Formats: sequence, structure tokens, C-alpha cells
Amino acid sequence: MAAAFATVEDVELLGGRTLTQSETERTEALLPVVSDLLRNEAMIVGRNLDGMIVADETGAYGNVVKLVTVDVTIRALRQETSGEPMSQESQSGLGYTWSGTYAIPGGGIANAIMRNDLKRLGLRRQRIGALDIYGTETEG
Repeated sequence: MAAAFATVEDVELLGGRTLTQSETERTEALLPVVSDLLRNEAMIVGRNLDGMIVADETGAYGNVVKLVTVDVTIRALRQETSGEPMSQESQSGLGYTWSGTYAIPGGGIANAIMRNDLKRLGLRRQRIGALDIYGTETEG
């Protein structure tokens, strides 16, 4: 397991609040896992995230990777561990109806990585494909 892209201090500073003792312990466990998940996502598309950070002369890409790592970690920390991770819930009266929205559909840390995070890292781009319907290929 390689080094994490962010530290507990980064999570506190960029997250805007001091973590409790249990959140700090959970963050220490989450950061290397989230970093390895991001490395794996890069590997899936044929990229080396650590190499991309080193290759960037300005150091800006390293900060982007750190920010994405912190965002995913905070998203995972917000998941309620004692019950279902609901971001919204509503109930009605006499006819009784209930509806709820999960904070992270499907739950889990791996699902905390969103498409926007991958776009921000340059690991997900729109692809344009074309089909030659006129058969203009020439044989040589």
C-alpha cells in the first residue's frame, strides 16, 4: 500500500471542522484506502496517478488529487454507521407514506467516488466515436 494523498490534518483544514476522536481514527484508516481506490481508478483507464503528480511541474495536480481524496473521505465519514445512510427522509400521516434518499446510493467507500471526482482528476472524459457508414476505406 502506497502513501495516502492526504493527511488527517488536510481533512480537518479542508473539511472546515475539527474531527472527533472516533472520526480521526476512522479517517486514518480511510485515507490509504481512498488513495488506493483512486490509484485503481486511474489504472483502469491506463494512467498512473502517482506518475501524473510527479510529472506536473507546477504541483497543482497534486493539490487536486489531495482535494479529491479529502472530498471522498469526508463523504465516507458522513455515512451513518449505525443505520442506513440517509440524506433525506420524509413521512406522512394517516395514509402513511415514507420516502427516503440514500446519501450514497449503494453505500460503501468505493461508491463514494463520484464521476465528478474522476473528471476533476482527468480520468473520465467524453468520448467521441464515429462509424464509417459510407465505406470510404480504400484498399492499397
